[in-house]
Parts: sequence; C-alpha cells; structure tokens
Amino acid sequence: MRAAILLGLALMAQQVWAADDDEIVTDRPDFVESSNVVGKGRLQIETSVALERNRDAGTRERSVLTPTLLRVGIGDTLELRAETDGRLRYRSDGPDGALRQNGYTDTAVGLKWHARDEEGSMPSIGFLLHADLASGSRAFRGQGVRPSLRMAAEWELPNDYSLGIMPGVIRDRNEQGGHAVNGIFGIVLGKSWTERFRTFVELSAPQIARSRNGGTQATFDVGGAWLLNRNCQIDLAYSRGLTRETPDHYVTIGFSYKL
Repeated sequence: MRAAILLGLALMAQQVWAADDDEIVTDRPDFVESSNVVGKGRLQIETSVALERNRDAGTRERSVLTPTLLRVGIGDTLELRAETDGRLRYRSDGPDGALRQNGYTDTAVGLKWHARDEEGSMPSIGFLLHADLASGSRAFRGQGVRPSLRMAAEWELPNDYSLGIMPGVIRDRNEQGGHAVNGIFGIVLGKSWTERFRTFVELSAPQIARSRNGGTQATFDVGGAWLLNRNCQIDLAYSRGLTRETPDHYVTIGFSYKL
C-alpha cells in the first residue's frame, strides 16, 4: 500500500515541471549526505520502503523498513531534521526456530548547517549534528541518547561528475552499557546523465568500531535518482554488505518532495 501511494504521487508530480529554480536536493538514496540545506521556509520529506536480508550461521533474517527524513528550513544556511527507519517488520528463521517482531525504530533529531559554497578547489561544506533518541519499540530501541557529528564535503567535477565525502563520529553504547566513540565514513562518486537523471557508486561505513562495540559495518552501494519535477524525486539503490556485522543485501525505493 505504501509503495502504491508513493508511485501514485510520483505519477501525478511528473505532469508538471515547477517554474522556480529552487531545485530539490536530497540526502538520499546514497549514504553520504548533501552539504546543502532546503532553504528558509521550505519543508522537505524524503521517505522510502527498504528490504534488508541477511544469512548467518544457518539463520535467515529479513526486515522491511520505512526510512523517512523530515527537513525544515529555518534559515538560508540552517535546517531542522527528524529522521527514523520508521516501521520495522523483522523475521528470522534458523535452527532455533522462527522469530517475528514488529514495531518502530528510534528517531533522531538534529541540525544541518551549510557552512560554505564550493569555490575553486575548495568543496561545498555542511555540518550535521544529530542525537539518536531511545524512542522506538522495545525490541528495536537503542540505549539512551547517542549524539553524532558529521561533515559533508562536495566537489563538482568535469563531465558532470561529482565527489562527496562524509567523515564523522558517534557516541554510542555497547551491550555492556559502556560508552564508545565510533567512526562514520562515506565516499560517493556521482554522475548526472541528464537534467533529471543521476547515478552513483559509493563505499560507506555507518559504523567503524571495535568488535566489543559492535564491529565495523561497511557496504558497497549503487543507485540512481530521477527528478520528476523541480520539487519531486524518486530513487532506487542497492547495498551489498562487506563485513560480517553488515546485512548481506539492502534494497530501497524512495520518494522525496519539497514544499
């Protein structure tokens, strides 16, 4: 039902190409965030459906999520953000039997600041300060408040290529209840083929940590986005897990709209 609604909205939006020049720029479907903000007085929603699959030690795991990001412009260089993986349906089948869990994931709130535009060899830069809150259902809830800080840097390259990197840190908690400062990193190469269509390849590490703190999660990502009009985008992406701590496969289809 959710996918049908998104498709219906996309088909309606395709009929009109908005007259203003303030074109939508999204933080999805790649892991590396954009350095840009939505603009003063603008609201942008980026939502999706995602399927995650993993096989480990004879156990098959499947999850269906609804990742969603809400962005509200409170200034020309500042935006408020609320982000969640949304509704989660989890299923596992293995030697010990089957497990079914449904509920909601934690929500993160934060700010993004567009610090500077690209100039010469210097990139466009944005900073993101978030706090993940223990607000989800009991089965999917994290421990306490987990603050994070990331920097997004972007370069426009010749022949309609672009390069982005995003280092960062997050203060998390391990299973023993102790605190740990883990790393975050992503690098993405994008290509705009037309005014409306772009693709990307990416290496991402949403968690760089010692084994006692959950280990390192890393993926190789590919995908693309299609601009239906200046305020509306649909996208598709696939991620392949590169470490044991990372799910084997992740597919997402998304819809973004700017008001």
